Amino acid sequence: MKRSTGSYATSTTQGESVQAFVPHALPPCDPVLGTDSFEEPNRLAELALARLSGVAGLVPSVDWLLYCAIRKEALLTSQIEGTQATLTDLFDEEAGFTVSNTDDVEEVTNYLRAFRWVQDNLRSPAGLPISVRLLCEAHRLLLEGGRGAGKQPGELRRSQNWIGGTRPGNAVYVPPPADRIANLLSDLERFVHEPMAALPPLVKIALVHAQFETIHPFLDGNGRIGRLLIAALLEHWELLPESLMYVSGYLKQHQLEYYRRLSVIRTEGDWESWVAFFLEGVATAALDAERSIIAIASLVAADRRRLLESPKAGTACYRLFEMLPMMPRFTIERVRQKLDTTFPTANAAVKVLQDLGIVTEMTGQKKNRSYSYQSYIELLTR
Repeated sequence: MKRSTGSYATSTTQGESVQAFVPHALPPCDPVLGTDSFEEPNRLAELALARLSGVAGLVPSVDWLLYCAIRKEALLTSQIEGTQATLTDLFDEEAGFTVSNTDDVEEVTNYLRAFRWVQDNLRSPAGLPISVRLLCEAHRLLLEGGRGAGKQPGELRRSQNWIGGTRPGNAVYVPPPADRIANLLSDLERFVHEPMAALPPLVKIALVHAQFETIHPFLDGNGRIGRLLIAALLEHWELLPESLMYVSGYLKQHQLEYYRRLSVIRTEGDWESWVAFFLEGVATAALDAERSIIAIASLVAADRRRLLESPKAGTACYRLFEMLPMMPRFTIERVRQKLDTTFPTANAAVKVLQDLGIVTEMTGQKKNRSYSYQSYIELLTR
């Protein structure tokens, strides 16, 4: 039996009448979502998340892992939308180096700010819960400055939008009319905070993400806010203690399939294939993150051992080395500030790490030199 997942409403935009899709409230019904087929994929995805949490405990500083994972998620979710920035661009911008694609880097750093703001709220007793208000504020931070300034940052759209095609009449998808957005998001918020009942939390996250993308409540940034919502819900429902996983990597790798599976919910009422795809994505992303953590831990441990065995290494060297995973590109001046020491001491500490082959000088100049923890960056950008 084919399931109906919504109805159509006539909407007018740019002088054209279009049929805008208005989704039914969650959960899917007529028929209800059959969870039996998800039992094993859901178990494997939850197991992969549990393993990832366990592996994270083996690393001396979980902050290193978060530094990498959150930046990779920010980068990959932005790349799905066409942003060209790289991880090295992010590290360079943080180090104070000149980057050529400043607009792209700004979009990624805005996502990082929005992500942190959402996380801080969810962790604070006085913070906002997962809600329309929370998402609107995250959207304001995401679109602040640069390219997003004219796209009503922080506000639900007041006009009809469309996806794909050259005009509304030949669009691939026309989301709900603007006057339906507030009620649709209220229904979604209610679904998030309802007791779980028969649905496992990962299945519920899959439904929420797809419903949010279907509503498309903002003029721009819907994909990024919708994927930020995945990360927020993973923490909200205690599936991960920290944001160690970058599910956008899987979604970017399978981008056409990602869009297709979302589309068939509307056209064929097929929630099941989307949920199966999402669960596979979570399991794969968790495994990728676990492998990345093991590789990072191995590299850092090997480099630390070389440093400890060096007769030239002193306290400043050790302190600098422990900062490298969260400062993979730097100048001597930045090291001096971070260590709160003199320029000669900072310079000497960097030279020890350079002589050991742990860091590399990038400019070849006598002055204004910059350095890179290159093996670590290469590991992250694989």
